[in-house]
Order: sequence, then structure tokens, then C-alpha cells
Amino acid sequence: MESPFPEPVPAGTRLIETFFWSPESGAPRLTAHLVRMASSAVAFGFPFDAAKARPMLAGLGDGPLRCRLTLGAAGDLELTTAPLPPVAPGPWRVAIHPTRLRTGDPWLAHKTTHRALYDSARAALPAGGDEWLFLNDRDELCEGTITNLLVHVDGQRITPPLSSGLLPGVRRAEWIAAGAVEAPVTQAMLAAATMLTLGNSLRGDIPAGLL
Repeated sequence: MESPFPEPVPAGTRLIETFFWSPESGAPRLTAHLVRMASSAVAFGFPFDAAKARPMLAGLGDGPLRCRLTLGAAGDLELTTAPLPPVAPGPWRVAIHPTRLRTGDPWLAHKTTHRALYDSARAALPAGGDEWLFLNDRDELCEGTITNLLVHVDGQRITPPLSSGLLPGVRRAEWIAAGAVEAPVTQAMLAAATMLTLGNSLRGDIPAGLL
């Protein structure tokens, strides 16, 4: 069946959801991840049965885990897990990546295995750096390699809108539900921010500063 996605989808492409699991709390954000995977499955024309995912998370281990659930074009689900080490102490140091994201790129709205730029960037972090931030072709900040971003400016908590070109992160949705404003974020705003927070579903909120 031809994919409804507006660009060619390479063979073997899989949708990805990465989240936290522990024996005490299970996967507290699982429902939000399955909703996002269902939305992406529609966009790509992949069959998806969310009910098949939940039993895969039963009795995974005796400590915190990083879970990676993927969905293939045939509707096949795969789950891999790894122990989750503690996050590095202190604020993450971030830098602006030289590559610009293309506004309107449909791939940016979905987490898939088609992410060579993010993987190569993360493998080449600058000395002392923990994360890159990407700008788009309108000089707006978008996201990091594995995080969304939240800036505190003039008493407001601001996160870039999806129109800037970024993943609709699960933790980002929680920021917005708690009152964060969606608005374009410039480098000047980043420099003037009283606080920079990075976040994802796996690690929650991570304080950050410019490298």
C-alpha cells in the first residue's frame, strides 16, 4: 500500500517512542506515547494496535529502564530496554548546531529511524557539551538532538511552536498544559532568558546553559 506521507519513506523506516519505566511506577507517560505513535502511524499509513504494546511492558526488570518501542510498516512492534544511568550532575551545556532545519519538513513532526542528522550531531558534541540546539531557516530555535526546549523570558515560560520544525514531545505537551506559551524563540531570547530548561519523557526536565 502506498504511504500517505508526503515524501518517500525509505524501506525499513520505523516509528520510535522512547520512555521511562520502573518497577514502582511502570511507564507513567505510556498513554501519551501510544497516542503520538498512533498519530504518526496514520501519517505514514502503518497499521498500529496500541493494545498490543501494553503487555510488552509487564515485568521488565528490577530497576529503572530506558524503553524504546518501535513500529514497522507491517504493524510489527519491537521493544528494547536498557538500564537507565543517573543523569550527569549540574546543568547541561548546550551549543547551536551549524546545520539549519528546514521549516515545513514533515519528518520533523515524527520520531522515526530516519534521523541521521540528530544521531551524527549527538555523536560529535563539542568538548564540554551535552546537547546541541538547532535553528531553522527563519533563525528560530527548534529543538535539541534528544530534547525539546523551554526558555524563561520576561516572566513567561516559552517553548517553540510546531511550525518552527520540531517533534511534539511528550514532556513539551506537559509544559504547555502547565501554562507554557508556544511562540517562536530567537537567539536573542535565548541569550536574555533567565533560565533554560531542556526536557524529554525519559529524563524529565534538565537545567541547561549555553556553552
